[in-house]
Amino acid sequence: MIRHIVFFSAANRDQVDEIHNGLMMLSEIPHSAHFEVGRNLQSDPIAGDRVDLVVYAEFDDDAALAAYKAHPIYAACIDRVRPLRELRIAADFKAS
Repeated sequence: MIRHIVFFSAANRDQVDEIHNGLMMLSEIPHSAHFEVGRNLQSDPIAGDRVDLVVYAEFDDDAALAAYKAHPIYAACIDRVRPLRELRIAADFKAS
């Protein structure tokens, strides 16, 4: 299983809901075993970077993750969200 985690910050705090709605488009892509978008609780006093939203998804294997990223909805989401975000940090790792 591959875990896919992506952190987003909004360029304008008034657009966090719009980014959230855009990221929810990804839930329509059928290749993930689990998918969710959540707001960062911002409860860690040590965190220096401001993260507004987190995408968390699980994929059965590399092929499923690649198919997810190749899906047309993924490209449409990028077109919608990229102009609104300030920061995007992504990480993928194999779960034990």
